[in-house]
Amino acid sequence: MARLESVRVPLGACPSSTSSVPVTTVTSRHSALVRVTHWITTLCFLALLVSGVEIVISHPRFYWGETGNVLTTPLFKLPIPSSRALVPTGYGYVLPDQNGWSRYLHFQAAWVVVLTGLLYIISALFTGHLRKNLLPGKADLSLRAFSTAIANHLRFERPSEAEAWSYNVLQRLTYLFVIFVLFPLVIWTGLAMSPAFVSALPATVTVLGGQQSARTIHFFVSLALLLFLLVHVVMVCLAGFRSRIRAMITGRAGTHMERL
Repeated sequence: MARLESVRVPLGACPSSTSSVPVTTVTSRHSALVRVTHWITTLCFLALLVSGVEIVISHPRFYWGETGNVLTTPLFKLPIPSSRALVPTGYGYVLPDQNGWSRYLHFQAAWVVVLTGLLYIISALFTGHLRKNLLPGKADLSLRAFSTAIANHLRFERPSEAEAWSYNVLQRLTYLFVIFVLFPLVIWTGLAMSPAFVSALPATVTVLGGQQSARTIHFFVSLALLLFLLVHVVMVCLAGFRSRIRAMITGRAGTHMERL
């Protein structure tokens, strides 16, 4: 959490002063590394979302187990036409096939996210960002604090002045769940669909139940990340879109009046 610090200006630094003058300075809301990794992850997530949609359109049927094809009964299928005529969807037409560039973009963006995430985690451990800004304190884990945070979010209340400089308990737990559960799981299931990776580490896909199971899990985890993104954007807008975006670009959170 950023803090207000009071510093004293020496008498010689201000000729008209007859006594020391208290000056209030504000530390940065977000470090430069947090801001850079945030925007890199944002851009990559959008690339993964667009390319992932194109990949799903090429075969909008999902299976469970090791194999799955047009002759296999799907676990479920999306009610959209496919971009491939051989995939039975019940529609009399197909969408343009964009499976080539989408797979290349998906693969490249995924590796950028992995490297960016590793940089963020290593930095968070060594700088104390994880302990100070993400791990909730004992007081935050009380039933009263947790229920209050949930109630405020359900009522879409504007965050308090203090929350401009720190995350509440619900935000902290959500970010921890996304960083240490959803992101690793979506990376794991993505790698489990790679024949080269599976041939080197077959147990990684066996645990999931097969490559088609990994694809299905990957789809649902991606939906959870998309839901997180949508809620995150809504909460940023409610909290003060300009001030929160400025804080994530410049590091400065802004005054209370600027957030209104």
